[in-house]
Amino acid sequence: MNSRFLSGLLISGFSLVAATGAVLAEPRHGLSTFGDLKYPADFKHFDYVNPQAQKGGTVRLRDVGTFDNLNPFIIKGVKLRGMGAIAQTLPYDTLMASAADEADAMYGLVAKTVDIGPGRRWVEFVMREEARFHDGSPITSADLVYSFNTLKTEGTPAYRINLKDVETVTPSGPHKIRYSFRDGVVTRDLPAIVAGLPILSKAYYEKVPFNKTTLTPPLTSGPYRIGRVDQGRSLAYERVPNYWAKDLPVNVGRYNFDKLQFDFYRDRTVALQAFKSGEYDFREEFTSKSWATGYKFPAVEKGWVIKESVPNLAPASRQYFVLNLRRKKFQDIRVREAFGLAFDFAWTNKNLFYGLYSRTLSLWQNTDMAARALPNDAEQKLLKSIKGKIPSSIRTSVYTPPGDGQGLRKNLRRAKKRLSQGGWKIVDGKLTDPQGKVLELEILTYSPVFERILAPIIKNLKRLGIQATIRIVDTAQYTYRMQTFDFDVTTTAFGTSATPGIAERNFWGSEAAKQEGSVNYSGLSDPVIDELLKRIESAPDRASLTLAARTLDRVLLANHYIIPEWYNATHNLAYWDKFERPEIKPKYDLGFMDTWWINPAREQALKHAMEKDGN
Repeated sequence: MNSRFLSGLLISGFSLVAATGAVLAEPRHGLSTFGDLKYPADFKHFDYVNPQAQKGGTVRLRDVGTFDNLNPFIIKGVKLRGMGAIAQTLPYDTLMASAADEADAMYGLVAKTVDIGPGRRWVEFVMREEARFHDGSPITSADLVYSFNTLKTEGTPAYRINLKDVETVTPSGPHKIRYSFRDGVVTRDLPAIVAGLPILSKAYYEKVPFNKTTLTPPLTSGPYRIGRVDQGRSLAYERVPNYWAKDLPVNVGRYNFDKLQFDFYRDRTVALQAFKSGEYDFREEFTSKSWATGYKFPAVEKGWVIKESVPNLAPASRQYFVLNLRRKKFQDIRVREAFGLAFDFAWTNKNLFYGLYSRTLSLWQNTDMAARALPNDAEQKLLKSIKGKIPSSIRTSVYTPPGDGQGLRKNLRRAKKRLSQGGWKIVDGKLTDPQGKVLELEILTYSPVFERILAPIIKNLKRLGIQATIRIVDTAQYTYRMQTFDFDVTTTAFGTSATPGIAERNFWGSEAAKQEGSVNYSGLSDPVIDELLKRIESAPDRASLTLAARTLDRVLLANHYIIPEWYNATHNLAYWDKFERPEIKPKYDLGFMDTWWINPAREQALKHAMEKDGN
């Protein structure tokens, strides 16, 4: 599940890593945030691949819901989710490719070399002349100019936010291009942001409208192209055998499957039953009940299906309840705090999760950026330097999510006391504001599986007098309501960057709060947060970055802007026994679609065993 794009398109399923280059003395083969690169200019392949991995075979995968748009760069339409969203990056090349065993490094793909100007005022790439789209036409600087201008003006809000400080794009012939940055802005992340932009064909989109939904596979240039499309039912990606970059060091040992076949299911329960029947080959299990009880079936017992937990060494994903601050009721910190107090994680983990999860305590769980101790002197100094309202509690205590062994009754008493301090009163068993309006809220989800988790929270909220309900909608409606911020409360999850930067604007920045289609679902607009985001973006070294990110962590949690949920320290995997994978797993990726391959002998043995057994 490789992160091919570093441009921050999280709502399209693309992962963002805030990678950039330090000031370079001369053109180099790679970029990293603070200048350090693991791999030298003459490296042959990444350490976490098998360069002799066998190519071939079809992998059947699953997605949940539906889709009606193959253009992942616009907010229109219903796009793919989960592994399907990750697969959407595979048809597109970028100037540089990320390394999954480094926090923020990129190496040349379409770009042969990269050069960063004095003061990081510009970045210049020399392109490989052999780079080609799938129709054989060359990738030129004109395509890069078109890609930048189109994504900046017509792409998702994440593109517009991330690229706003790139002022000009200037080609110097067909295979050389310079991106210049606005004066007076922080430029640390910008070289890698543009290096990770997907490359679009100018000639193709001169004939085809970019900003409309489509089910027609576009002209692309990456290791895969879109094959057969059956709207809402199936979607295939086919490996391009004559892919122009297949022998480059960044691609050796990667993209081994000939075909990735995605079939779409109504919900997770149906999808699991289909897996048991052998209708698809691989799944990562995200439902604790299913992992604990749903894999005791004959194929597992016979060894045909492998069930294993693989350590996840990357920063834990951000999974949290979102309270929509655009709703007046959630502008009261006491209401947000009360919601968190009504979520009894300790009970939920024991009774619903089979003890498989841990409580999320930070936006940067499992990193040095997590605020899990009192602020040190440097943090105290940083807090004093920021103008705006900062909760005094963060200077004297460490945030602990309510419900962690404190007892539900105690937490609900605390919630009632806090609400009372804000003028909220119980009238006829219903919580009302000082104007007498009843506090009602709706928790939005697209997953029926999630209902069992939400039901106890609903019950606890009603004990506080809060009239709460659950609304389950289909994925298309859910996507639309999230894009238009039409919800009270929901739950969401995103991957976490080991090197945060400009991407954080998309989650917490005031500008993103105003743009439909952004991932600032909470509608957060706080000058203190905006200032901390600037500190993160401009951090000159990792120590300064850690300091700023840890402070942002404290402020977000102390204000109850989000309610942390839970995380799993492992990848829970189940797959039919026909795969092999490299000995080394990349630290920041599972690597399935990227580095695994099919062993034909093992696949044939599985087939024979099933036939002999009558399956």
